[in-house]
Amino acid sequence: MTAALVRLGFEPARLRFCLRTALAACIALLLAWLLGLEHPQWSAMTVWAASQPGRGQLAEKAFFRFAGTLSGVAAGMLIMVVSRGEPALLVLGLALWTSLCAGIGNIQRGFVSYGTMLAGYSAAMVALLDTAHPDHVFALGADRLATISVGVAVALIVGWLLTPPAGEDALAGRIRRLLAGILRAMADRLASGAAADPRKVEADLSEMAAIDETLDPHGAGSLRSRRSARSLRVVLAAAISALIWLRSRPRGEADHASAAALRRAAEALETAADPQRALAALTEASTTSDPALRDVLERLTAALAAHFATPAPDETPRHQHFPVALHRDWVGAREATIRSFLVMLAVGAVWIATGWHAGPFVLLGVAIMTSLFSTFDDPAATMRFIFLGQIVGAAGALLCRWIVWPHAQGELELVLMMMPFILVGAPLLAHPRTAPIGFDYNMVMLLLLVPHYPLTGTPGQSLATAAAVALAPLVALAAYRFVFPAGARRRMDTLIAMMVREIEAMAADARLPADRALWRARLYHRLLRLVRWAEKTGSERGPAVEGGLAVLRLGTAAISLHALRGEDGLPPGTSRSLSAALERLRRLRAAPDKAGAALERAARRIGGSRPEEAETLQAAAIGLARNLPFFRRAASL
Repeated sequence: MTAALVRLGFEPARLRFCLRTALAACIALLLAWLLGLEHPQWSAMTVWAASQPGRGQLAEKAFFRFAGTLSGVAAGMLIMVVSRGEPALLVLGLALWTSLCAGIGNIQRGFVSYGTMLAGYSAAMVALLDTAHPDHVFALGADRLATISVGVAVALIVGWLLTPPAGEDALAGRIRRLLAGILRAMADRLASGAAADPRKVEADLSEMAAIDETLDPHGAGSLRSRRSARSLRVVLAAAISALIWLRSRPRGEADHASAAALRRAAEALETAADPQRALAALTEASTTSDPALRDVLERLTAALAAHFATPAPDETPRHQHFPVALHRDWVGAREATIRSFLVMLAVGAVWIATGWHAGPFVLLGVAIMTSLFSTFDDPAATMRFIFLGQIVGAAGALLCRWIVWPHAQGELELVLMMMPFILVGAPLLAHPRTAPIGFDYNMVMLLLLVPHYPLTGTPGQSLATAAAVALAPLVALAAYRFVFPAGARRRMDTLIAMMVREIEAMAADARLPADRALWRARLYHRLLRLVRWAEKTGSERGPAVEGGLAVLRLGTAAISLHALRGEDGLPPGTSRSLSAALERLRRLRAAPDKAGAALERAARRIGGSRPEEAETLQAAAIGLARNLPFFRRAASL
C-alpha cells in the first residue's frame, strides 16, 4: 500500500497527517452541531487551521488560535456596538483594527504573529457575516468563540493522541556537524596558513540561515523548547564569529597545538560524544597567542557550555547572559498596515456604494488576504494559488449545496453529507501538486456551507456569494502588486537598507562600546536573514554574503572608533581623523566611497600605536571598497 502511494506521488507521513486532520474536522463538525451551535462548520475550519504535525507546534498554535479569536471576537463586538451597524463606521473600524493587527503581526514571529493576524480578521468574521442584524452580534460572537473552542479542543485531542512524541533533536545534530566542519577549517587555517575557501564559508552561512529559519517552530510548545531555540541562536552567533575569523585572519605563524585541539573538539562534536570533551578541547585551543582567535573560541566555548547545560526549573539558564537580538521588519510592518487599511477602505466603499449583498464576503476575504499573507515571502504569487483553491472550494460547496443536500431530510443528514467533501480535502492537501490549493479548498468549502434545515436561497445567490469569496484574492493580488509591492526581492532590498542604516546608527551612538554585544547580535541575525533572502530570490549568494560580511566589519570598525575616541590623551590630528571617519559612517548611504577613504586615513593615523585597531579599520575599508554596489543599493531605498 505504501509503495503504491509513493508511486502516486504521496508522502505517506504527510497523507496520514492530512487524513487524521480531515477525520478530526468531521468529528468537530458533528460535535459542534450536537451542541446546538449555529455555525458548526467553523469548528471544522478551526481543525484544519490549528492542526500541526508536531505536538509542540500543535499546542502552541492551538493556544494562539484561541487567544487570537477571543480578542478578535471582542474587537468585532465593540466595533459593531460603536458603529451601531452603520456601514461606513463599520468599515472604518474594521479597517483600523485589521491593519493594526497586520502591522503588529509583521514584527512578531511564529505563532504569536499568527494569533495577532487572526485577531484582526476574526473581528471581521463577527461583524460582517450578519450585517443585516447588528443586534445579533453578541450571539454571533459567542457562537464563533464556542465553535473555535470546539475545533481547538478536537484538534488538540486527536493530534495529541495520534502524533508520536518528538524523537532525537535532529536540529541539534545539524548544528553539531556544522560546528565540527567550521572547527576543522579553523584547524587547517592554523596549521597551514591557507586562506579559507569562500565557497565553504558561503555554504556554512547558508546552512546557518536555514537552521535559523526553523528555530521558531523548534521552540514551540514548551518553555524548555523555547530555551533550547534561544541557546541554539547563541551558538549560531558564535559560529558566525568563527567564520568571520576564517575570512579575515592574515597569514601568520602556524599554531599546531591549537589546531590539534580544534580537531579533537570537531571529532567530539561529530561523534556526539560527551560534550565536556568538546568543551575541554576548545578551552585548550583558547590558550592561543592570537587574541582574535582567543576571543572567538572563548565565545564559542561559553555558548556551547550554556547550550549543553540543563538548569533546574527555577534556575536562570546560562545562555540568557548572551544577548539575542532578532531582525524585525519594521518597514514591511508599516507597509502592511497602510496597504491593509487602504484596501479595506476601498473595498468597503464599493460595497457601500453598490449595496451588493455579497460585499461583506469580499471585505472579509480581503481582511484575511491583506493581513495573514502579508508575512509570506511572495504574497502576490501566493494569491494565485489561493484563488485557484477558492474556486475549487466554491465548486465543492455548490456541488454539495445544490446536488447533494436537496436529498437530505434534516440537519443531521446535512452535516453527514458534508463529510465526504471534507475527506476529499485530505488527498488534495497531501499531494505535492495540489497541496498549494488544498488548504483553501477546505476553508472556502466549509465557509460557504451552512447546515441549516430547511434549505433556503437560490442558485444565483449561492453563485454570487461564491464569486464574492473568490474575488478577494484577486483584489489582494492587485494590492500586493501595486500598493507597496511585496515580494522576496523587495524584502531583501529592505533588509540591506536596514543593515546599512544600522551602521549609520552605530556610528552616531556614543554608547556603542557598552552595547556592542547587542548590536553585534542583531547584525549577525540580519546577515543570516540576508543569506536566506538571497537564496529565495534566486540571486547569487556570493554578493549577499560578501556585502553582509562587509557590514559586519563596518560594525566592528564603528565600535573601535568609538572606543578609541573615548580615550584620553589622543593627539588632535588623530582625534579629528577618528571623528571624521565616524561622521562619514553616519552618512554611509550617501557616499560609501568617501566613508572607505575616511577609514583608511584613520587606520594610517593609529597604525603605529594601535596596530590591531588599525587592521580592523583597514579591513572594513577594503570590504567597503569591494562591495560598493551592495551599499549603493541601500541608498536607493
